[in-house]
Amino acid sequence: MIVVFLLVLWWKKRTQKKFADLNLLQNLAPNTSTFKSVLKLVFLLLGITFLVIALVNPKMGTKLQTVKREGVDIVFALDVSKSMLAEDIAPNRLEKAKQIISKTIEKLGSDRVGIIIYAGNAYPLLPITTDHAAANMFLQNANPDMVSSQGTDINGALELAKTYYNNDEQTNRFLIIISDGEDHQEETKQVAQTLTEEGVKIYTIGVGLENGSPIPMRVNGTMIGYKKDNKGETVLTKRMPDVLQGIADAANGTYIDGNVTDKPVTVIADIIANAEKSEFETKQFSDYKDQFQWFVAIGLLFLLIDILLFDKKTKWLRKVDLFDEEKTKK
Repeated sequence: MIVVFLLVLWWKKRTQKKFADLNLLQNLAPNTSTFKSVLKLVFLLLGITFLVIALVNPKMGTKLQTVKREGVDIVFALDVSKSMLAEDIAPNRLEKAKQIISKTIEKLGSDRVGIIIYAGNAYPLLPITTDHAAANMFLQNANPDMVSSQGTDINGALELAKTYYNNDEQTNRFLIIISDGEDHQEETKQVAQTLTEEGVKIYTIGVGLENGSPIPMRVNGTMIGYKKDNKGETVLTKRMPDVLQGIADAANGTYIDGNVTDKPVTVIADIIANAEKSEFETKQFSDYKDQFQWFVAIGLLFLLIDILLFDKKTKWLRKVDLFDEEKTKK
């Protein structure tokens, strides 16, 4: 806008010189003021600037509010072993498991969630939190490359889950294990029973088909074949519902078929909805208030001044003669 104003001003001066002598023009139009034109531009620019700032919606404030939350603690143990890359369930077992967790989180209220990933070892992906958006973000990044060794260490996931429940007053604690069930450790059921005695309710969800499926191998997203064993034969990975059913039975929980996303999501959501909620957090936070209205008001004021301000010189300004315009004429 400044560039356009300068170009118009230059064009006017150039055209005026072609029309008449500069002194003659001042006599013909004595009330013309370049200063008032610049002043109008300044007010216009200030008005637009404040309106732009208002669009950003500045917020400020120091009001503190106490928030009490009620809910349960839910930890998801996600199997990220390479067998979960089998594509017998579209798009593959791992993505199906992520869908189940994500849709379950969407149905939660103010409950706290945590995520554990495991293959040959178990690792904490997200500590228990009320930030469901963060949970979904971390969940989408879960993949087999995040674990150092392959396998299906459900036992390790159960042991790690013990450290997640940090609220002794919480009466309802849930552990949701999502896997294809390829676990070869005998003590898994004993660990599940121990968790149950500590007040943790365990539910297992199985994904994949029982007739088996090869494990695709990819490099930079390009499939190069299927995983083979030491004899060069293609490895088939099968869902083992008996293993998951055994863990659920040992923990007085429930095994759920996860091949259809809505089924486990509905079951888990109903269980949590009917669970007794405990107050687990009292939080202080700043309740920031929108302040855009002040910038809108100031911006409109400057625009109004620009509209009401005339290009002609005002009488009192001519008398003050700040820029020696009258003396220059003489």
